[in-house]
Amino acid sequence: MSKVYLVTSGDLRQSANEVCWPAQAQLEAALTKAFADEGHELVRAFPVDAKLGHGFISSQRMGMDVFATIPPDAPLVFATAAWQYTHHVLPGMRSHRGPILTVANWSGQWPGLVGLLNLNGSLVKAGVAFSTLWSESFTDDFALHGLREWLQTGTLVHDLSHVNALELSALSADAKNLGGQLASDLLARKIILGVFDEGCMGMYNAIIDDEPLNRSGFFKERLSQSALFARMRTVRDADAQAVRTWLDAKGLKFNTGTDEATELTDAQILSQCRMYVAAVRIADEFGCDSIGIQYQQGLKDLAPASDLVEGLLNNPDRPPVLAEDGRELFASDALPHFNEVDECAGVDGVVTNRVWKALGLDPSTTLHDVRWGKDFGDDFVWLWQISGAAPASHFVGGYAGSESDRQPPMYFPLGGGTLKGIGRPGDIVWSRVFVEAGTMHIDMGLAKVVTLPADETEARWSEVTKQWPMVSVVTEGVGRDAFMARHRANHVSIAYAGSRDEAMHALQVKAAMCAALGIRVNLCGVTV
Repeated sequence: MSKVYLVTSGDLRQSANEVCWPAQAQLEAALTKAFADEGHELVRAFPVDAKLGHGFISSQRMGMDVFATIPPDAPLVFATAAWQYTHHVLPGMRSHRGPILTVANWSGQWPGLVGLLNLNGSLVKAGVAFSTLWSESFTDDFALHGLREWLQTGTLVHDLSHVNALELSALSADAKNLGGQLASDLLARKIILGVFDEGCMGMYNAIIDDEPLNRSGFFKERLSQSALFARMRTVRDADAQAVRTWLDAKGLKFNTGTDEATELTDAQILSQCRMYVAAVRIADEFGCDSIGIQYQQGLKDLAPASDLVEGLLNNPDRPPVLAEDGRELFASDALPHFNEVDECAGVDGVVTNRVWKALGLDPSTTLHDVRWGKDFGDDFVWLWQISGAAPASHFVGGYAGSESDRQPPMYFPLGGGTLKGIGRPGDIVWSRVFVEAGTMHIDMGLAKVVTLPADETEARWSEVTKQWPMVSVVTEGVGRDAFMARHRANHVSIAYAGSRDEAMHALQVKAAMCAALGIRVNLCGVTV
């Protein structure tokens, strides 16, 4: 191995590619030196575009054209320091025959780790062999040993001993019985996932084909974001204002201003309230058990962000929505929302909703980006966050402890508020549904959301996207590198339980239900 080709994927949005390029250039410089020190030349497969001000592949067509110039058997490195659209490079990686290494810098500045995990999950779903690596500087022993192993053998093997296939016989009788009954009930009635335009931001791993989905009792109602926008226009001012009034009464703090281009305004919030009412009404009309709004791309050019809407939907304690005939819709219940139309999270959210309600637990759930993390004291503490789509019940102080900030203009040109807070301490079950070899799987484990000192919280929040919520997580039995090596997605789903014993019981019931639905269950870092 003497010459190694490097590719990278970026955003569809020129503004994001420009802003993120310096971090990407820094990563590539570090990698180039690391490869040179090992006696190999790392060569960009395509030049930096001086006119555009970045060197990202920025479309699927561009990616196909770039891969057409790469020798098909050459060693290939995919490197990212930012969020990236996997479908820009997946067609080329599907047909590439040489060894593939996916790489990200360990930084919270831009979601490079999120982009890496999205690509990794997509490659797993597509059946493409690859190795993966991450580092802050690519000068540490972990990164250099991994790089050397890949250069010498074409593969890099990580320790995955924390992952064990579920043994049903190990579950308690109560858990097996309840999980089996919940699965039977679901299969008898079946589930409709309302999908407002799938394939958000190139996330191939977030799409579940109908065949494996249907086998487990889930079916898609394919909806259009244009229909959501049209329905928003039918929502009366009074109905939208009622949502805002309810949130104000709950103590949610909206950080507003008057500049539509850079600040959160009352008009943006009212538009989000219209979207909330419209989404619930459409879900009722089509008999949906859960919905997912893509928002990116398309709707962002028509309406403020959907994130406040999503956080409200995922919580039973939410503003009431009435149908045009006066009926209260989904009264006293969550309408689980799968952010960014991540259908894997949609399946997970429905199962969690059924299990947690059966156990008398708060069924509020959300997904988070696996954004970043670092050591604190004796623990590695993850920083998980999502763009405001988490329910207020997951935050310290609930609605009264939460705020709503304007989404960053770089990604959200028409603004809109988030639902933002600090994750409240407690025991959680984390999980991820994913597709491998045409079959649905789920990884799950236990974790604790911990409280960090105020200065540490502020320092971490400043490293990532301050407008979004922050959850500080210590995973049980799974270290940083083990989690990264195994995780099949950029997203992870979480739900709170009252204590570790309750979390373990909920995990067992959920595992039993998933197994009865034909979803292959893996326990990560825990034994039952």
